Amino acid sequence: MYKENLERIKSKSAVIGIIGLGYVGLPLAKSFTDKNIRVIGLDIDKKKVSLLKKNISYIKHISNKVIISMKKAKLFRASNDFSQIKNTDVIIVCVPTPLTKFREPDLSPILDTAKTISRYLKKGQLIILESSTYPGTTNEKLANVLALSGLKKNKDFYLAYSPEREDPGNKYFNTSTIPKIVGADTTKELNLAVAVYSGVIKSVIPVKGTRTAEAAKLTENIFRSVNIALVNELKVIFDAMEIDVWDVIDAASTKPFGYMPFYPGPGLGGHCIPVDPFYLTYKAREYGITTKFIELAGEINTSMPFFVVSKISKALNDSA
Repeated sequence: MYKENLERIKSKSAVIGIIGLGYVGLPLAKSFTDKNIRVIGLDIDKKKVSLLKKNISYIKHISNKVIISMKKAKLFRASNDFSQIKNTDVIIVCVPTPLTKFREPDLSPILDTAKTISRYLKKGQLIILESSTYPGTTNEKLANVLALSGLKKNKDFYLAYSPEREDPGNKYFNTSTIPKIVGADTTKELNLAVAVYSGVIKSVIPVKGTRTAEAAKLTENIFRSVNIALVNELKVIFDAMEIDVWDVIDAASTKPFGYMPFYPGPGLGGHCIPVDPFYLTYKAREYGITTKFIELAGEINTSMPFFVVSKISKALNDSA
C-alpha cells in the first residue's frame, strides 16, 4: 500500500481531498490543480460549496476565472458529501482552530473532521493536518480518533503535519512559493507527505516529527505576537513623551543587523496571531510551566483598542 500510494503521488495520479475550503484550503486546491493534480474539495459550509459550483469565488485573491479554469480542466470539484473521502489517496485537513471563551484550544473542528474521516478511511491513505495547533495534537488526538476506523497508523493509514503559511493578498509570495514545513513520526509517513507537497511547492522542508512541525508554527506566530506587543508598549511610552514612534522605528531600521521593524496598531487582526500563542500556553500548563512572556504580550495587545479609542476620543474633544 505504501509503495503504491507513493508512486501515485509522485506520478501525480493521486487524488487529493482537501477538507475546509477557506483561505487555506481553496488556494491549496489551486496549487494542486495548477500542476494537473485532481482535487476533491469538501466543506460543511453549503454556501461555500454552492458558490463554487456556480463558479463564484469568495476569496479576494482567487478570481472567478480561476475557479472556472480549475473545473473546466476537470481537476476540481467541491462537495458537502464526505463519503467522497473514499475516492481520495491523500486527505489534507484545513479547518479552523479557535479558542473557547476561557482562551483554551477548541479542537472540535479537527476532531469532528477526524470522526468523519474515520467512517470512510481506507487502507493506504495519507492524512495531513494543516490547522495550527499545539504539539502532540496530530500524533495523539488526531491519530486516536482516526483509529476508530479500525485501521492502524503507519500500517493501514499514514499521518503527517504541515502547518499552513498563508498570507492572503501577498504580492510576493503565494501558496506555491512559500517554503513548506512537513513533519511526520515515521520514515514512510514523512516520505509520503514530502512527495505530496514537492509536486506543487517550490521548497519543502522536512523536520523531525509532527511535534516539531506543530511547535514551529506556534513559534512563528508567537514571535510576531511578542514583538507587536513590544512595539505597542513602546508606542504608549513614546506617546507620553511626545516622541513619534514611527520616526523612532524608521531610525532604528537603518541598522543593518540585530533589528527587525514591527509596527504598532489598534490590536491584533487575523486568525492566527491572536489565537496561536494561547495554544502553547495551554499545552505548557501540562508540564507545570507558566508562559508569562506570552501571556503578557497578549494582555498588551488586547489593551491597544482601548488606548486607540481614548486617543480618538481626546482628539474629537480637542477639536470640538
